[in-house]
Amino acid sequence: MKVEWITVGPFQENSYLLYDEETRRGVLVDPGDEPARIAAMVRAARVSLEAIWLTHGHLDHVGAVAAVKREWPVRVLLHPADLVLHRGAAQQAAFYGVPFEQPPDPDGELADGDVLQIAHERFTVRHTPGHSPGHVIFIGETCVIGGDLLFAGSIGRTDLPLSNPDDMESSLALIATLDPDVVVYPGHGPPTRIGTELATNPFLAGVRTS
Repeated sequence: MKVEWITVGPFQENSYLLYDEETRRGVLVDPGDEPARIAAMVRAARVSLEAIWLTHGHLDHVGAVAAVKREWPVRVLLHPADLVLHRGAAQQAAFYGVPFEQPPDPDGELADGDVLQIAHERFTVRHTPGHSPGHVIFIGETCVIGGDLLFAGSIGRTDLPLSNPDDMESSLALIATLDPDVVVYPGHGPPTRIGTELATNPFLAGVRTS
């Protein structure tokens, strides 16, 4: 499984392209902004795009969805608990004063335990609320597409509307059970590993000793 990404928009969000190198089948995760650059990434990889997966509904993770769907009319999947944030993304953008195209409603729902497939690779959906009520991560064999759950040296914010610090603590405890060698591709910042974060991330200190 090949993982490529570009960092887009004023919030410096990572938009991911996951694809099977043999079949060239793939998906986009969190196309957040700058749709022309995202489309160029897909075309350069010669990928047949099959879906858009969203880790959550914040504006910086959904801002290119509408434009991408005009190029590739694929299904968009989101956990239903984040639909209210998704539908309010344009209002969020206006608050920050950034240009934004409101995406259409998702085409399907994600649920904890769902298994999504790209060619022969399987990703398990885990519901990880805290940063947002419907936040999810996608767990593959050797990597996690982690959205705004865990960053290198930090974690997602829990002071936003509909965020919940207690839920975040439970979600971090879940991700801490993964193999230490698993690579985390976060919504912002560079990739990291579970083991590295357990050893060095101050926000995981409680998880580490529990």
